[in-house]
Amino acid sequence: MKKNLLTLTLFLFVLPLPFLRAQEFRELPVSTYIDKMKAGWLGQMAGVGWGAPTEFLWKGEIIPADKMPKWDPEMVNQFEQDDIYVEMTFLRTLEEYGFDASIRQAGIDFASSQYFLAHANLAGRYNLRKGIGPPDSGHPEFNSHTDDIDYQIEADFSGLICPGLPNEVIRLGEVFGRLMNYGDGLYGGQFVGGMYAEAFFEKDVHKIVEAGLACVPKGSQFHECINDVIEWHRQNPNDWQKTWELINEKYHLNPDYRKGSCDKGDFNIDAKINAAYIVVGLLYGEGDIDKTIILSTRSGQDSDCNPSSAAGILFTSIGYSNIPERFKSDLDPKGKFSHTPYNFDSLVEVCEKLTRQAVVKAGGRIEKDAFGKEVFSIPNIKIKRSKLEQSWEPGPIANSRYTPEEMDKMQLRVKLSESKMGLGDATYNDLKPGEFMRKWLFLGPLPYPVNEFDKEVNLARHYKGSNHYSLKQQKFAFAADSIDVLNFAKKKTIGNSDYEWAVLESESNFIDLVELVKDEKNYQIVYLWAQIDMPEDITYKLGIGSDDGVKVWLNGELVHENWLVREVVEDDDRVQVNFRKGKNQLVLKIQNERLNWGFCCRLLDE
Repeated sequence: MKKNLLTLTLFLFVLPLPFLRAQEFRELPVSTYIDKMKAGWLGQMAGVGWGAPTEFLWKGEIIPADKMPKWDPEMVNQFEQDDIYVEMTFLRTLEEYGFDASIRQAGIDFASSQYFLAHANLAGRYNLRKGIGPPDSGHPEFNSHTDDIDYQIEADFSGLICPGLPNEVIRLGEVFGRLMNYGDGLYGGQFVGGMYAEAFFEKDVHKIVEAGLACVPKGSQFHECINDVIEWHRQNPNDWQKTWELINEKYHLNPDYRKGSCDKGDFNIDAKINAAYIVVGLLYGEGDIDKTIILSTRSGQDSDCNPSSAAGILFTSIGYSNIPERFKSDLDPKGKFSHTPYNFDSLVEVCEKLTRQAVVKAGGRIEKDAFGKEVFSIPNIKIKRSKLEQSWEPGPIANSRYTPEEMDKMQLRVKLSESKMGLGDATYNDLKPGEFMRKWLFLGPLPYPVNEFDKEVNLARHYKGSNHYSLKQQKFAFAADSIDVLNFAKKKTIGNSDYEWAVLESESNFIDLVELVKDEKNYQIVYLWAQIDMPEDITYKLGIGSDDGVKVWLNGELVHENWLVREVVEDDDRVQVNFRKGKNQLVLKIQNERLNWGFCCRLLDE
């Protein structure tokens, strides 16, 4: 025994230092890192651009081969894609506040964003703007979309700035993923980020998928799903459609695996099944770019986000310099990503800057090789997964709330606060012609009234997570009124939900209602109420602009209505109204068709 121990000791003593270091660190030349990181962003853009025409048009079915779009090099310039630019909000937070930026700061920055959102992102941002701090903003008690795909499609950044650092990927998920997701929804982002992190060192897609799965808590349905896909691929290595059928049967049709789904029907934006389609593309694509993107797309559901993730991961493993020219020939390096300060070149620069911080923070080093070239020396550290949780059996909330000082840091054009005085909170005593009304009592967003006698006017289809209604349903909802427009009541019950008036204040003449939307299923109707005190009986015109339809009551009398799908234009409608001496009650109903939503209103003396 002593002889064996001595032999082992001598063996270790004579081992060269590089061998010992290889057990603890992986080396990545900085130039190689940049080449692969650039490829990761390019892959996201190519994947989402190629799959975009199919998004959610095939739900629970394989997209026919002849319906798959043909690749066009111009598709790569996806600077207006929310699948790409939302995660750059997170990069910006890290750039401005450092790699240790807090979850509270992340929430303030996300709350300040002005772009269109849906599902978990939308609900999470709404919570943040209401003062519900993270991680509660993504907790099932406040957010009904916690298992949705949102952080999964935004987590690419975490792996691209954390090469070989899965624990940092997991930690970034705890900072940014909890703004809007919980449980499987959070794990989806950590899974994707983990695959990116490994793709800097590995070309074998099977090992890349396994590395991502290692970031996910065992016992979660998400872990079970990806493990199933790996096993089904092993059983059916040459039949991707057989594996797709098994995925569909268990993770789409079986309600036991839809417990956290915001929609239990054909539309499935659950992180699990869409991550499964990423893996289908990677495993059956076998390292081939076209095959990987096509299979992830043809799997359906969120068929632009999934190929975006699959392509981003695969491109990272390949490297920008090795990507075929047809995927990068038309890339505009100066094209600016919407709602961000970044173009492609500056995006690459900020990622390199953050990666340097990540490597050092994780205990790594930035060294130089024999030729004076910089090399990341990245530590191999045992993975520490997030805690196991599932949205249908959530743990306790954190009782996290933003302070008034923190709320003031949110760059919001429209703010809501609790109404304490009712009509007294939105009373104009000296409203002058030309002055826009920026303060109102606000009720909503309210769901569409449903015509139970005409089933064809019910939900027509889903588009990008938003509910679409037929024109007939929209007109029915416009005609039906939900409140008493003469007698103010602090609370209104609609169905099983109670709605209370809040105080709305806007910094601009145009009041952007999108900022107040909590859930796209309620992304439909709001009421605004203001009291206008007049010194005498007098006639004015109301100048109103609305997106979309508008109804106006003065002192309980309907004085104007205009159902029209349009953008807000100042004084688009000019309505003559007669104010009486004393208190006057002005009520507006603004009904949205979809996407942009808002209004403006003022008195005109012409």
